[in-house]
Amino acid sequence: MKWTDVNDIAIELAEQHPNVDPQWVSFVDLHRWVCELEDFDDDPNRSGEKILEAIQMAWIEEAD
Repeated sequence: MKWTDVNDIAIELAEQHPNVDPQWVSFVDLHRWVCELEDFDDDPNRSGEKILEAIQMAWIEEAD
């Protein structure tokens, strides 16, 4: 997965952290958790606030 795979990342995060409310996850934690995903294979430095926000929003939708 790459940073642009927002929905796939959100699904994986929902599975890895089922008891977490994504609305309250800091971008620092979100970045770390994405980088720790087994299938994630992208440069950790290529993310930014916009992509992290998009991932968080997709995760919120996935959790609903």
